[in-house]
Amino acid sequence: LLELLELYPKLPLSWDDFTSAFSMLAALMIFTTSVVFPSTFISSPCNSDTCARQAAATAISCLCFLAYALEVGLTRAKPGDISSFLSTVPGLLKVFEAYVACLIFSLLGDVGSEPALQWCVAVYAICFIITLLIIIMTIGRCLAYMPCPLEKMLVGYNALALVMYLTVTVIWPLYSFRNTRRPNPCGANCWWNRRLGVTFLTIFNLLAYLVDLVYSTKMVFVTVPT
Repeated sequence: LLELLELYPKLPLSWDDFTSAFSMLAALMIFTTSVVFPSTFISSPCNSDTCARQAAATAISCLCFLAYALEVGLTRAKPGDISSFLSTVPGLLKVFEAYVACLIFSLLGDVGSEPALQWCVAVYAICFIITLLIIIMTIGRCLAYMPCPLEKMLVGYNALALVMYLTVTVIWPLYSFRNTRRPNPCGANCWWNRRLGVTFLTIFNLLAYLVDLVYSTKMVFVTVPT
């Protein structure tokens, strides 16, 4: 509606960055829903009308994900173009990193008084807050007021976040599953499954920060011929 009525230029934000970030976030959310919904509500065999409607909803959800993913691909910035940061690969990865951190928070349970696990939670929180601030400041056109070069600051932050997540990738499974076995039975809300999910999501974010660092370094230190 804002685009049809041509009202978006009056908003105090970067419209291209906002739409790119929203498309990426929507694609991630609907992808997660397309996986979680059928695994939770659809059982085998699927014979009832309710099950058929749930299967149809899952199929439409997958189509919706493909539509948003296509939009992300079509609006992604060309190599060398950094006018809209959140449409570049590092910008899209920032949205991915923040979203994965939200999934981690949804699975975190009580870590007790174990200092190693508390460090892991601190890393998740610190990286999430800084990444979210970068996204918000980009959309709000506030990055120009930064007292230091933004591009080099992002490279430094990505390197620091990568090192922090690397420690968590080692510490979290080591202290989460030390001297413990998977309970039997272990249902959907079993603490063991939740901590295993956090382990895999941590690895996903580690890889995301690694790719982010590579692309950010390339954008800053490698000159693209015009």
